[in-house]
Amino acid sequence: MLNPLAKELNDALSGTTAGTLLSDEGVRLYFPKGIIAQSGEAKQLGKVANGTIGMTVVNGTPVMLESVHKSAPELTTRELVAYAPTAGNPDLRAQWKENLIKKNPLLKDKSITLPVVVPGLTAGISYLADLFLDETKPLIAADPSWDNYVLIASARRNADFIQFPMFKDGAFNIAGLESVLEEEAKKGSVRVLLNFPQNPSGYSPTVKEAQRIVSFIKGLAEKGTKVMVWCDDAYFGLNYEADVESQSLFAYLCDLHPNVLAAKIDGPTKEDFVWGFRAGFITFGCKGMSENQYDALIKKLMGAIRSSVSCSSTPPQSMLLKAYRDKDTENQKAAFRAILEKRYHLVKDFVNTHKSENLEPLPFNSGYFMSFHLPKVDAEELRQKLLKEKGIGTIAIDSRTLRVAFSSLDEDKIETVYQAIYDTADEIASQN
Repeated sequence: MLNPLAKELNDALSGTTAGTLLSDEGVRLYFPKGIIAQSGEAKQLGKVANGTIGMTVVNGTPVMLESVHKSAPELTTRELVAYAPTAGNPDLRAQWKENLIKKNPLLKDKSITLPVVVPGLTAGISYLADLFLDETKPLIAADPSWDNYVLIASARRNADFIQFPMFKDGAFNIAGLESVLEEEAKKGSVRVLLNFPQNPSGYSPTVKEAQRIVSFIKGLAEKGTKVMVWCDDAYFGLNYEADVESQSLFAYLCDLHPNVLAAKIDGPTKEDFVWGFRAGFITFGCKGMSENQYDALIKKLMGAIRSSVSCSSTPPQSMLLKAYRDKDTENQKAAFRAILEKRYHLVKDFVNTHKSENLEPLPFNSGYFMSFHLPKVDAEELRQKLLKEKGIGTIAIDSRTLRVAFSSLDEDKIETVYQAIYDTADEIASQN
């Protein structure tokens, strides 16, 4: 039997694209009026005493071991060890929304939700899968793509994982994307994940390509198709060529058409160089959705969070909020981005001047990675030989794709590493 709270949220979302797109689990999810909700009320109204939350409190402040506090003396006990709200620190959520608008000026004056904090982008994608994927609701993504996508969609949600070849004739395969979207649209709804800069290829669409993607999605929506686009923006802002679209597709999609629901999954992990913080955000946007309907959708998401990890870790949220309020942060980030961009250009120069019939660099212009297509060599065989004989670590994405993270290669090692990759691929091919 459906929980009354779930029914209340479903009723609020009735008639919206979000309500139509919900999975079987998404229909069942709700945010309970249990400990967390009651504690929130008590925090506001419990002036005499608050006996709701399972923390040890002395004089209104959570206790903390001094041995813990001395590792982060600038943070208060509440900033370090207290529980965070299910949807995250409200000040951090507001700050991230402000950051989004600065980085994506098109978002100014558009109606989007307050970002919700999740424990990393993987968790964010998993929660979207909970809400919108099931055996009858597949997910579309590029080929190649990050291996966690199929793990989440197929293994966790038992949903079909439909891929389109990301590149054709050395360019982004927009026609392939359009073809698979059009085919899936015959069923009435579409869920597509677009990851830019893309892992593993390191590719982002140009301004013209982004415009064509948005235009095609709008065309589907105008024909009556319910479209959900997951914008995985894990590497947002790390663009190294002038023609790359500088704003997230989310900024174009969030108010494109009432039949288009956009979700932005992003965070500081790569953007702010805090990989182990495991902090991310989910933001929704859909033309015509009211604040009440947005609130219902956020409560569905909060139900997924509450029923899995309860809430995201407090210390990273506290530290990030302080960092975003620090006037030196942007200059520090710019210095790190400059390091990445220099490495990118060194790699680009190398692959542009070295040719092999056994290695085809996939297009790349952004992010942390680049990849090779291997028409004649097995990627795992190449990976193993590089590792065991050359001491060089790479990633075999599939049997024909080898990923190299130039982000982790010091400049003076780039030529050595890439020369070894070319030489080893040629060696394997000559033996086959």
